[in-house]
Amino acid sequence: MQKVKLGKSDLEITPIVLGAWAIGGWMWGGNDDNDAIEAIRASLDRGITTIDTAPVYGFGRSEILVSQALADIGRDKVEILTKCGLRWDTEKGQFHFKSELPDGNPVNMMKYSGKDGIMEEVEGSLRRLHTDYIDLYQIHWYDATTAISEAMEAFDRLIGQGKIRAAAVCNYKAEQMAEAEKTITLASNQVPYSMVKRDIESDVVPYVLENGNGILAYSPLQRGLLTGKINKDYHFNEGDHRPQTKYFKEPNLLRTNEFLQKIKPIADDNGATLGQLVINWTLQQPGITAALVGARNADQVNQNAAALDFQLSSDELTVINDELAKLIIE
Repeated sequence: MQKVKLGKSDLEITPIVLGAWAIGGWMWGGNDDNDAIEAIRASLDRGITTIDTAPVYGFGRSEILVSQALADIGRDKVEILTKCGLRWDTEKGQFHFKSELPDGNPVNMMKYSGKDGIMEEVEGSLRRLHTDYIDLYQIHWYDATTAISEAMEAFDRLIGQGKIRAAAVCNYKAEQMAEAEKTITLASNQVPYSMVKRDIESDVVPYVLENGNGILAYSPLQRGLLTGKINKDYHFNEGDHRPQTKYFKEPNLLRTNEFLQKIKPIADDNGATLGQLVINWTLQQPGITAALVGARNADQVNQNAAALDFQLSSDELTVINDELAKLIIE
């Protein structure tokens, strides 16, 4: 798989990135460790060498599984992306939401990007990942209690120490990116983007197109919704938070599935699944550098990787966009 340059950094990544949130189990109704490791290995076999994880994904579990899967792989053969700033072990920072630990105990999720927190978190990630450097280190969420410059100063120090190769953010607005870049050059912004969630087109996309940053689009399949496999009778495991989001509720679920059926002939003409069509469409949108696609097993990885086996024509993109313009999500 041919790699692409990430923003103004010297980091090259694969256009499809393995998103390792689901393999941590948290908010996904659990996981199977063996399947997770096989998924990571299958990614490498298909040329997907860029893996995105975070400490909070399974409260360290995802990073550990990534490390186990890469144990016999040369460090220079993969690009490891992880994050900081979403904590469950401190009351510092800005309250985000309530959750629970794997043992069932309640916990407050806090957004905290103070310099002390970042310097502490990077050591934990390096330890769990069994590596001495992280290719791309990202602020997970904006923390309103900490000056953006403070977090960026910490990143600048980590680059100087050789512990991270490039600095980035997640879920930042354009004005927050601009503030961060007064201190350091951002490689990218990792933001949610899908056919049914396109709000970044009004601010983040124009910013990166003007300033040369990359965009890592996460949840391009809207957590499985845009595969066309989710219907009103779909069974979600206990602890799976997807049914609580508006995209999986009626009438949005019905409307989305009706839209997917309208564009399915284009997928069929290209010998592709709906999910592959959606990923391909995502990568052709302005400003998008790569699509982060989660996978819980090897079969899902192989399905995702095949999204690059064809190229949508301009006419096909027009048909998709015309139908998409009619889709209403409430």
